[in-house]
Amino acid sequence: MDQNGQTRHALHRRGFLAYGAVAAAAAISPIRAFAASPTVAAGARAKAPVRTLSFLHTHTGERLKATYCCDGKYEPEALKAINVLLRDFRTNRVKDIDPQALDLLHELRGTLETDQPFHIISGYRAPETNQLLRARGGTQTGVASQSLHMVGKAIDLRLPGVRLDNLRAAARSLKLGGVGYYPSSNFVHVDTGRVRYW
Repeated sequence: MDQNGQTRHALHRRGFLAYGAVAAAAAISPIRAFAASPTVAAGARAKAPVRTLSFLHTHTGERLKATYCCDGKYEPEALKAINVLLRDFRTNRVKDIDPQALDLLHELRGTLETDQPFHIISGYRAPETNQLLRARGGTQTGVASQSLHMVGKAIDLRLPGVRLDNLRAAARSLKLGGVGYYPSSNFVHVDTGRVRYW
């Protein structure tokens, strides 16, 4: 074999070994590669051809299973149905839920490898509801005066069959926004704000 042939062979072998190392690292990682990096754009991160979520609202008893995104396009009718389910049930007011919050839930479900419905404690909150909860002592339980619930970017939830601390750990591992842990109230808060934990 000539020198050029040896060089090509060495480069090919190095490339194969590098590819193998990357594949091995991905295989042993507890979090999927696409969910591990917070720097990946939301559209690129959630490229599943079909994204479906299931919900049970713990206060109203309403259930919903909706395919909210197909081939990279959000489905308006499905988003409307999700917005209704995640409405402020106290005022019956509906607001658009941030699709990135839904993508966050989709990533969370995939990370936890479950198809159970998310049990929703709170989605959208009207300003007067937020103020009411703060007045009832919500400042001690994390009801912020400028809560992201009021702009459709936060959801309080739990997931059947998943311990609350495991749900929190999985949400934190995604590094896609804020994660609050409320074991005494049996829920985890997730939002699409800056990455922070409490």
